[in-house]
Amino acid sequence: MGRILAAVLLGTLAPAGCGPRGNVVTEVGATGGTPVRGGTATMALPPASTPNWIFPIGAPGFLATYNSALQSLLFLRLFTPAQKGGALTMESPHNLAEAPRYSDGNKTVSITLKKGYAWSDGKPVTARDVKFWFTLIKHNKEDWAGYSPKLMPDDVKAFEIVDARTFRLRLDRAYNPAWFTANELENFVALPEHAWNPRHEGPKKAFARLMHHARQFSEFGTDPLWKTVNGPWTIEKWSTSGQVSLVPNKKYRGPDTPHLDRVVFKPFTTADSEFNVLRAGGVDYGYIPPSVMAQASKFREMGYRIDPWEGWAVTYIVLNFHHPTAGPLLRQAYLRQALQHLIDQKAISEVVWHGSATPTLGPVPAALMDHNPFPYDPKKARALLTAHGWSDHGGTLRCTRPGRAAGECGAGVKHGQELRLSLLSQSGSTETSNTMQAVKSDFDKAGVALDIRQQPLNTVLGTTVPCKETEPACAQWQLGFFGTQGSWYFPADPSGEQIFATDAPSNMGNWSSPKTDRLIRDTEYSDDPAAMRDYGREVARQLPVLWTPNPAYQVSAIRNDLRGVDQNPTLTLAPQDWYFVKKGGAGK
Repeated sequence: MGRILAAVLLGTLAPAGCGPRGNVVTEVGATGGTPVRGGTATMALPPASTPNWIFPIGAPGFLATYNSALQSLLFLRLFTPAQKGGALTMESPHNLAEAPRYSDGNKTVSITLKKGYAWSDGKPVTARDVKFWFTLIKHNKEDWAGYSPKLMPDDVKAFEIVDARTFRLRLDRAYNPAWFTANELENFVALPEHAWNPRHEGPKKAFARLMHHARQFSEFGTDPLWKTVNGPWTIEKWSTSGQVSLVPNKKYRGPDTPHLDRVVFKPFTTADSEFNVLRAGGVDYGYIPPSVMAQASKFREMGYRIDPWEGWAVTYIVLNFHHPTAGPLLRQAYLRQALQHLIDQKAISEVVWHGSATPTLGPVPAALMDHNPFPYDPKKARALLTAHGWSDHGGTLRCTRPGRAAGECGAGVKHGQELRLSLLSQSGSTETSNTMQAVKSDFDKAGVALDIRQQPLNTVLGTTVPCKETEPACAQWQLGFFGTQGSWYFPADPSGEQIFATDAPSNMGNWSSPKTDRLIRDTEYSDDPAAMRDYGREVARQLPVLWTPNPAYQVSAIRNDLRGVDQNPTLTLAPQDWYFVKKGGAGK
């Protein structure tokens, strides 16, 4: 089946032989050439993905990486991850702040903003603008998608302004500085208090008004509120179709002023539609399906360089433990183990993703995991299920020994209940569709029925949100997948307080384990590598989600004459560093 699928994909998507075209000379190799100032660069967005959130305080259901990537081009983060050799550092040249200074046994941190930065209306960026952000999240934390109980802002006892550019945080205890910088300070952003709260409204009222503006998707490009920025770019257009056009912020005071006249982020309904536009020269920075990786040389002949964008990520199927009927099933550890044994990650990585994905082994990057506790093993999966009271009835397993005792189906599972699950998966990717079909096929062989429905990514993200058992939203989905480009991208420190801690903002399936919570806290408090290792092993063993192959974010195809592109593994963007080159002659 895999060989036939690959042949079909190669047959339908083979390059047509036409190369990139535009108003910039492209007859240059992947190196060399003379820099050219100006021009427009068009970047393809992931399939079925449209930027739909501009407010730099994230809301549940609006957490797609392209949203935060675009926000950071308008509103500078104090700290962002950057690559340094084979590692990640928080000392990025794009940071708005100098390196944080820890004192008092790591219970106090002092931060100074870099000199010279101003808002696009000419007002200076100050520590008060950072405190404005902090005050908003402190008084509206339940509505902030970045909130985890006892962490930011709960872990800050006092926010003290020292001078116009410096502030000090008094923490509630000592924290691991590497973790606090990477996972807490990364959230910090300055917001223009003078423009966004000119009437000095209280934090509740101001936040409600800002959130109202943030939900007016059709007005992102025209709302004056979003015109006051401190980043290198400002909005030219933001269409309801999801196409975003940015132009240089002429008042930008940072060292990395844009070379280009404009950068355009273009949406596509499917990877195939993007591919057709790419090979016709309609995008300068796009991606090719993994199925045509073998034909990369033809794209090089057309004037592209091929560069897989590897992400600092893990990929998984989310399990809704609070679903009224599927929840009791998914809360059974033996059942999760059986399901994981039925996912052939190695074969899916090689056949469906053509080597552009690798198996996910647990909640931290694969390099930090030492083994796979639940490798593909259909016989073991079937044995686990039959040993716990499941019997075959017409090809689908049913519970024939209900109850809580050993050898029974488990609490909440009814006599005669089918082992049938429903999966909501993102659309737009052939590889994702085929991954889900491969999973369904292996589940079927073991008597586990899996019903799959596909929706655009924003719909999936808006549906698979944390919920309480009594909420109607909890009955809307059982399993969810939003991992075509990876399900979760870590901050520089890959701890789990955002995804697997009890009540964490991105704990979509509502997983809760006191031991997991304790091990996560250990990574927050200690810089001992054993803390991260112990957390990774425990969550891999518990299976709060089902691990699936982790793909490269995309296999990028970039015009040879577009330079300065840095494919950061945390998916931040810096188009201010991009520039075109031409063959020979003098730059202009």
